[in-house]
Amino acid sequence: MVLNAQPQRPAPAPETLSYAQAAVRAVQREMDADPRVVVLGEDVGRGGIFGQYAGLQQQFGSARVIDTPISEAAIMGAGVGMALAGMRPIVEMRVVDFALCGMDEIVNQAAKNRFMFGGQGRVPLVARMPGGIWDASAAQHSQSLESWFAHLPGLVVVCPSTPQDNYSLLRSALQSGDPVAYIEHKTLWGSQGTVDEALQIPLGQAAVRRRGSALTMVSWSRQALLCEQACDALAAEGIDVELIDLRSIWPWDREQVLTSCARTGKLLVVHEAVQAGGFGAEIAATAAEATGCRIRRLGAPRIPVGYAPVLEAQSRIGLEAIAAAVRAMLA
Repeated sequence: MVLNAQPQRPAPAPETLSYAQAAVRAVQREMDADPRVVVLGEDVGRGGIFGQYAGLQQQFGSARVIDTPISEAAIMGAGVGMALAGMRPIVEMRVVDFALCGMDEIVNQAAKNRFMFGGQGRVPLVARMPGGIWDASAAQHSQSLESWFAHLPGLVVVCPSTPQDNYSLLRSALQSGDPVAYIEHKTLWGSQGTVDEALQIPLGQAAVRRRGSALTMVSWSRQALLCEQACDALAAEGIDVELIDLRSIWPWDREQVLTSCARTGKLLVVHEAVQAGGFGAEIAATAAEATGCRIRRLGAPRIPVGYAPVLEAQSRIGLEAIAAAVRAMLA
């Protein structure tokens, strides 16, 4: 039951929004509906470094959109405390690389509280921590760490790739009642797409971006968009690939993926993160055990992301690499 909730606005007709605007709209709707939803973090008062909170402090005031000191441990710790006290905080980490300074609060407090205290406490917290390669930002600002968070029992992990997903999944995350590592991509904020505010997307439900029979391709976040472009190019060669965008890394949509793998007999998992120990290995192992399909992973080499463009490019999985991997699997 939501106490003192404001009347819900009727959902408007679908419109074109940027990835950042979709996020603002999602937070606005949840703050309107539930006074327990608050935002805290660095730069949130001025709209966030990506514009993902633009105008919200002016609308809801500094008591609900709270600027904090520069201490990720303090920000995350305060968010956990707020959640345990009955609030629903959005904890802004600016980028996932900075969240490492608040890992104890995430790993040992947020993720474990519900289990360790027999469900007496809940931590309905959404930690927004933009991930992925940030153009010309070098090794300390370009990490893809979703597999770290997927490894932690108690956390939900979400990686939206489109404005619609960012709107719908952010709302689902805020309503879930559990701690969510919400990993938006650092370079998607200006990307445009149609957003239907009436569309609800549950956590753990993948999207089939393309239907095909030659091979199953699985990806997420910005890399899923590159995979879609590669699939378009392959279709011109007569190769129809089925592309699945996971959207949620944990829980992930096993049923959708395994059904597709059983039908095509081949699986290619593509992610921007380092291939060694990446979440693609979990998908590959699960598919191998369940279907016996032929499998290949495609991820970044185990090197820090370079600052110079020529070095940064070595960590990127480009269109031609994706297409070449598909051709090799079908040869």
